[in-house]
Parts: sequence; C-alpha cells; structure tokens
Amino acid sequence: MREIIVISGKGGTGKTSLTAAFAHMASPVLICDLDVDAPDLHLLLQPENTETHVFMGGHSALIDPKTCTGCGTCREMCRFDAVSEDNGTYCIEPLRCEGCGVCVAFCPAEAIAFPEKECGRWFSSETRFGPMMHAQLYAAEENSGKLVALLRTKARQKAEAIGMELILSDGPPGIGCPVISSLSGVSYAVLVTEPTPSGRHDLERVASLARHFQVPAGVIINKSDLNENECSVIEDFCRQQGLDIIGRLPFDPVITHAMVHGKAVTEWDSGMFSARIRELWNRICGLAACRKDMNHTTINN
Repeated sequence: MREIIVISGKGGTGKTSLTAAFAHMASPVLICDLDVDAPDLHLLLQPENTETHVFMGGHSALIDPKTCTGCGTCREMCRFDAVSEDNGTYCIEPLRCEGCGVCVAFCPAEAIAFPEKECGRWFSSETRFGPMMHAQLYAAEENSGKLVALLRTKARQKAEAIGMELILSDGPPGIGCPVISSLSGVSYAVLVTEPTPSGRHDLERVASLARHFQVPAGVIINKSDLNENECSVIEDFCRQQGLDIIGRLPFDPVITHAMVHGKAVTEWDSGMFSARIRELWNRICGLAACRKDMNHTTINN
C-alpha cells in the first residue's frame, strides 16, 4: 500500500485543487483530508457521510464545589488565568483552560476532576472518486496532530479492508504538529509551491521537514508563469536538495471556474491545463514507485 500526500508549507498554493484533480485521475482511490482545522476538500468532492464519530482529545479541568476548600492554590498555580473566584467559590473558565493539569496535580483537597473533552468529529464517507476519511475540529480546539494520526490509522484500516492500494491525502498547511503527523511514514510527498519569495521560503521549511523524516518528495510550481526568475531559483534549490522536480503549472482561471461549480478541474476542463495535470500525476506515480523500489533495495541490502 502506498500513501501519497500533497502539502505546501503554506496556504493558498492550490494543493487542495490539485489533490481533487489527482483523486479524479486515480479513481477509485481512498482519499484523506488531513487538514482537520480548516478542511475544504469536501467542497469539491461533496462526500456522503456513512459514519460519524466523536473525537475526544485533551482534557479540561472541573472543580467540584462540594469538595473544594477554597484555598486558592489552583488560582495561584494556573498560568492561563483560567481560575476565577467569586465570594470564595472557585471555578474553571473553559475557554481559558489549556488542559495542562497543574491545578489537578497541586489541589490539596483533590477537588478537581480532569475529564476528556469532545474536540471535534471525524467521518467516513463516500465520494464519486472513492471512499474518503475526513474530520473537523471544533473552533479553538487543539490536538489536531492526534486527530490527523487517528484519520491516517482509520484510512489504512479501510484501505486494507477493501483492498485499496493507494491512499491520497490532502495535507494541512504550514509545518506544525498536524503536518508532522500527516507526513511521517508516507510513501511520497508532493510539495506544491508558487514562484514568490514567501512561497520559496515555506517550501524550504517543509522540504526540510520531509528530509528530517526521510520522506521522498517532489515539487510542483503552481502559477509558474507569474515569475520566471523565482521559478529558476526554486528549481535550483530542488536540485541542490535532491528533490524531484515534478513540473510546472501556469496560472489559469479554469481552476476557479471548476471550484465555483464544485468540480475537480480535470472534470470541468478537458483542455491543455487538465492534460498538463495528467502528465504531472503520471510523473508522480512513476517517481513514487521508483522511490519505493529504491528504498526496498536499500533495506534488503
């Protein structure tokens, strides 16, 4: 089984649009949206939910007023100002509580409970391109990395159960915890960037992350006709770092038109732009297979 993930190091590079197009060309394929903080792949794939599950992540402190002695230790220890007091009665403000547990550990009366809290939901769905695993954290909730790891586990189990050989994931932006959780252990990473200084900077960061986890990766330069010099700089960087240069995509309003109609661009357009995306996808499949064979040979030796 192979896992190919599309990431960017920043938002707005077009990775979700490309993931939808790749899913269309790879259909049937198991699709996974790992951007659990602000998912949007469902807007293009319009999944029909078959299973909905609660995600329990993190904890929230809760003071028992009957057991509390009003000593104020919890308020003194809390560094997030989450403990309030009113006429000697102490309580935890849920929106301020970070779930660190220091109040629980130091309460002399053991009057503070520390239950798990519901942080979001995850879904198993069906799309026109194949089954899909996706999730949504509630506003201001944390543990996105834990939820990403859960989604990946469920996706692998689903793929094994139905005999699916490929998992295609739309990764979260940035290089933080959810990206680390989504990137580690995948077969191949597609890094989507744009020819701007900020795009190059964030590409360098996410490429460093892929290198740290020894994940083979290649780069697509989207909107490549906006800045030829910056494209050349990015391609030089790829050669220096041993990254595959998958190819370039020009700016084309057809992507926006496809999004407005809730379609993958390769569904909406049958012209040169979609043909170019198909070329890139075929190259990705070839590179991923080649890297897999190289890794297998290295392990056997």
